Amino acid sequence: MRHFGHIAPEVRKRLFHREPCVFTPDSPARLLSAALGATLYSPATRPRLADDVLKQAGRGVVSMVLCLEDSIDDAEVGPGEENLVRQLTALAGLPDADLPLLFIRVRAPEQIPDLVRRLGPAVRLLSGFVLPKFTAERGIPFLEALSTAEAESGRRLFAMPVLESPELLYRESRVETLEGIFRAVDKYRDRVLALRLGVTDFCSSYGLRRGPDMTAYDVQVVASVIADVVNMLGRADGTGFTVTGPVWEYFRVQERMFKPLLRQSPFLEVQAAELREKLIEHAMDGLLREISLDQANGLLGKTCIHPSHVLPVHALSVVSHEEFSDAQDILRPERGGGGVLRSAYTNKMNEVKPHRAWAERTLLRAEVFGVANEDIGFVELLAAGLPS
Repeated sequence: MRHFGHIAPEVRKRLFHREPCVFTPDSPARLLSAALGATLYSPATRPRLADDVLKQAGRGVVSMVLCLEDSIDDAEVGPGEENLVRQLTALAGLPDADLPLLFIRVRAPEQIPDLVRRLGPAVRLLSGFVLPKFTAERGIPFLEALSTAEAESGRRLFAMPVLESPELLYRESRVETLEGIFRAVDKYRDRVLALRLGVTDFCSSYGLRRGPDMTAYDVQVVASVIADVVNMLGRADGTGFTVTGPVWEYFRVQERMFKPLLRQSPFLEVQAAELREKLIEHAMDGLLREISLDQANGLLGKTCIHPSHVLPVHALSVVSHEEFSDAQDILRPERGGGGVLRSAYTNKMNEVKPHRAWAERTLLRAEVFGVANEDIGFVELLAAGLPS
């Protein structure tokens, strides 16, 4: 699979200076954690789940979570498990099916080895499990169950803990909770692919819900948690993990209080005014703003609950030609001693030592999402990826 692999090769050639790389579920964990992109959640109870997975893969989705937790009713867990096993078994019987990375979101640790056993040979389609409401106390049993299932199946399985518990939100318990989470995931570092933020649960603790004109960063009690999670779990010194962005809940806006967040000029320059209006109508201007803030705050990828959210996440994850040029300059071997240099675009200072970690992360993102051609912006990437 590859990002933007669903669009024609000649279109990719026009868009990309360097095209996104090809990867598989067996690729190195560091590459996969960066490549998750827009992770699309789907209830495990959907009667045509196998068809849904194939359909979304054909539209550019590269990671999906099949959910047995909050997206379904408590009474549906048993039928959901049965449906999930049946649908994955059907997918496993398809020759050469091009599938995304598939994860199962469970409720309890014992579900992990149980589902792996019931899947049998179809477990080869599975990349891992999403672990809800993760803390050190609740998380360790999940990670131990994952290790057991992995040993029994002979299949590499990753964990994606969801950070969403009230203990993490409350100021008086936050640092202790984060320290415990770090100890737990550090012990199983080789199997923790990414940490996911459950911002909807954070808001729930205070009876809050952000509107389509607000990002998660406008809700200060939530923004403070994101900052502390990145501070303690997302460091670039080799101790950190990939932390993914929170879900965006909206896909259509009935009425607006504030002006749209998208400037007209980038769309007018490429004759895409109609695309701008469509994005605004479907609350995508707020989503695009939040994705930009995710990236500025050290997050990579995003939880998505609607297929229309996938392309904006991927389009804004592509590395610009300017970013790529700066990163390459900073990481040249002859720059090993440090120093300051003017960027090739002559519009900024690149300071080699302080910007090195940024450059390394940028080149990893460039590998999985590609590098845009010099004259290509996010509008062209959005337009090219939309269904014809």
